[in-house]
Amino acid sequence: MKNAILMAAGMGTRMRPLTETMPKPLVPVAGKPMIETVIEALESAHVDQIYVVTGYLGYQFQHLKEKYSNVTLLENTVYESINNISSVYTALDVLKKGDCYICEADLYISDPSFMQKDYDKSGYFGKYVAGYSDDWVFEQDEKGYITRVGKVGNDCYNMVGVAFFKKEEAKCLAKKIEFMYGKPGYEQLFWDDVVNSYLEELKLTVHPVTEEMIVEIDTVQELREVEEKLALRGIK
Repeated sequence: MKNAILMAAGMGTRMRPLTETMPKPLVPVAGKPMIETVIEALESAHVDQIYVVTGYLGYQFQHLKEKYSNVTLLENTVYESINNISSVYTALDVLKKGDCYICEADLYISDPSFMQKDYDKSGYFGKYVAGYSDDWVFEQDEKGYITRVGKVGNDCYNMVGVAFFKKEEAKCLAKKIEFMYGKPGYEQLFWDDVVNSYLEELKLTVHPVTEEMIVEIDTVQELREVEEKLALRGIK
């Protein structure tokens, strides 16, 4: 079985004023809500069940259950006080079921082909950035395994908001999240911080993608820029 966890609980403050009345994943890009491009990409990858973890204005996601028969909504009741480790914790049972994608829900996926491959290794999807990056990055050893997940790096792959875990690594991650949750300072943790602490056990690699396939949109200005580029490609 292959499942997916979509994290859609955040307030998207960097995209105000659009997100004052609408959750960021529901903001349309070229006429389609971002989260729907993620859901449809996952469906094209033959994902069995998609679990959307909601929080801010969560009631606005209800229509997804009617539109997509394989979508289930889970409510993160502590999204305002605990970082996104709380969203993965909310969906902990999903991680224990089998192969699992973990995705940001505020992504625009225009080419889902990268999800349609059969991956024999767990890992993050990433786009290569030459030179300095202040984003979340992956450092790798000579065999290609990730040795660090964190902010700031040079000449390395950058996080794009999608990860895939094979069954055994998914179960391992579930145990680590469960162990870390409630420990002093856990309120500030990203779920990726937990991954970074247990890379020796998880053995993750990077699955390369390009910006033409997937993009994370954080601000209104970035939204406009993405839509301009899509218009040049005939996507409106």
